[in-house]
Amino acid sequence: MPAETGGLVRAAGGALWRPADGGGLETALVHRPKYDDWSLPKGKPDEGEHLLETAVREVAEETGLDVVVGRRSVRTEYEVPEGPKRVDYWLMRVVGGEFEPNAEVDELRWLPVEEACALVSHAHDRAVLADLARTDVPRQPSLLLVRHAKAGSKSDWDGPDELRPLDGKGRRQAARLARVLPLFAPVELLTAERVRCRQTLEPLAARLGLGIGSLPQLGEEEYAADPQAALTAVERLLGPREEPGVAVVCSQGGAIPSVLAALGVRFAGVPGALHPPAAKGSTWVLGGRPGALSADYYRDFSADAAEDPAFTGLR
Repeated sequence: MPAETGGLVRAAGGALWRPADGGGLETALVHRPKYDDWSLPKGKPDEGEHLLETAVREVAEETGLDVVVGRRSVRTEYEVPEGPKRVDYWLMRVVGGEFEPNAEVDELRWLPVEEACALVSHAHDRAVLADLARTDVPRQPSLLLVRHAKAGSKSDWDGPDELRPLDGKGRRQAARLARVLPLFAPVELLTAERVRCRQTLEPLAARLGLGIGSLPQLGEEEYAADPQAALTAVERLLGPREEPGVAVVCSQGGAIPSVLAALGVRFAGVPGALHPPAAKGSTWVLGGRPGALSADYYRDFSADAAEDPAFTGLR
């Protein structure tokens, strides 16, 4: 992905946080000697990166800290000498690493959010910190709902449909998911009982060294026969976790939109539309519960994927 598209400068970064002693949380600001400012870590994408990958890479390069990606945060826009700049942020929980001064950042400070808002040099960063401070929705997701990758045409497959495998594009989509989904720290992989669903998770399982369990309730026909069983399973997986990490569930296009609608996820900007999207190879990142749900949709994780989150949960 080029950093500039039609005069627009693109960038991505993270709002870092960790639990504070005695309760609450702290966030990290970085000092950039080139600009003599206090800001949030961020930077421009390398060729071929999705902005989420950019955000994690830039955080690592500027701070040396290891993070687990949380929910999508706000987007800021402002003018720079090159033109308009748009920065996408994610909330990121710090789980390790150690800061060392470098060419871009000579100091890092951990502060309560209120003190960080007072120190930060740019007003647009305060909007990100305000989002970090929210308590009505969780910062960390607990469930990723993945629709299986492309598996060719049902009419061109001679065998039982549950055995239909991924095609070449589907295998490439599965490889891409295996590259990006580890940023959310998966700890459990589950699948509907379809070959194409299991194959979608196999590259991720190999990378993480995890097994793939069965969740038959999330199959298309199984969901139609007993929707409540599927919703009960999803609500269990949405439960809060003491440690950062998510369950990843691969399912089908006949089940995922209905589950999301039952959880309260709606098509933004289209009154009355009940069913959110679930393109092949897409991922929904979910946390919380109905009424206090974060729900971020990633059509795919390619560098040229649309970056506007057209669908959102009750946030």
